Amino acid sequence: MALTAGIVGLPNVGKSTLFNAITQAGAESANYPFCTIDPNVGIVEVPDHRLQKLTELVQPKKTVPTAFEFTDIAGIVKGASQGEGLGNKFLSHIRQVDAICQVVRCFADENITHVSGKVDPIDDIEVINLELILADLESVNKRIERVGKMAKQKDKDAMFEHEVLVAIKDALESEKPARAVEVTEEQQRIVKGMHLLTAKPMLYVANVSEEEVANADDNEYVQKVREYAAKENAEVIVICAKIEEEIAELEGEEKEMFLSELGIEESGLDQLIRASYSLLGLATYFTAGVQEVRAWTFRRGMKAPQCAGVIHSDFERGFIRAEIVAYDDLLAAGSHAAAKEAGKVRLEGKDYVVQDGDVIHFRFNV
Repeated sequence: MALTAGIVGLPNVGKSTLFNAITQAGAESANYPFCTIDPNVGIVEVPDHRLQKLTELVQPKKTVPTAFEFTDIAGIVKGASQGEGLGNKFLSHIRQVDAICQVVRCFADENITHVSGKVDPIDDIEVINLELILADLESVNKRIERVGKMAKQKDKDAMFEHEVLVAIKDALESEKPARAVEVTEEQQRIVKGMHLLTAKPMLYVANVSEEEVANADDNEYVQKVREYAAKENAEVIVICAKIEEEIAELEGEEKEMFLSELGIEESGLDQLIRASYSLLGLATYFTAGVQEVRAWTFRRGMKAPQCAGVIHSDFERGFIRAEIVAYDDLLAAGSHAAAKEAGKVRLEGKDYVVQDGDVIHFRFNV
């Protein structure tokens, strides 16, 4: 599934350093604003301990993890919605992503320039969020102008859309994001069609110093970011972008030892992937055979035929049924044959809603 999260932030908050670390894609990182002009896109493997366990169990010829896409978007500045800095070019790049990961600087370092001359994470967040709101307000006002004429002529569709647009406009003018407006499923189609920046789910990424990463909750900047995010029911993850660059070069036991020495349970990449997945309502199912053990990404709520279509459209078109065993049941049984004997393998039809961790064999006929 081609879903992507955009990494945004003011210049010099550490977002490109983080992007380099998690994708090893080599986005330019320098101590001056606008060092990233075009969005850099990186595909990163999704770490999942279950995939390794399945590999040990099945011993396939190859193992394929699922992947997630991150886009590094150049630093936004105050006035971007009016064309300041690199202006609307940035905003158009954000419009193309499914979720926003906003990197916020939560460390002081006189050697790294801050675009506003001081470290104030809440001010930074409000600068970016306001620019996104202003850009959306301009889009909504233009749409209201067009739809309003038809609504006055009692066009039912136009009247319905106009009502939704006015509700969003009221929220934006109160400096609230479009995602804060409660809408019905039918109204959501209109919101989705607008491609509004503030309708996208938001994750805050607090970037702390190397010294503070193990005790990040003691950092007053992080505390402020958590308080701010709580008001809009958003999640906060804490990383040290600089350390992530070092972690990116390590593997296996060496990586685990390094994390242990720092007092960190998991890397920023693991946190970011998990939080981004949650943000977009994503989950993972597996296929497991002697040729290949593979992880697949799907949206929570998808039914078996749709999940089959993630592999290939023919699988969905010719779907017959799905043979399913839960990951925990398969692992406990020790083999697919033993799980079947224990009655843990079941056949499901077109209405089955796939669950995270399902190990599936699709039966189809085209």
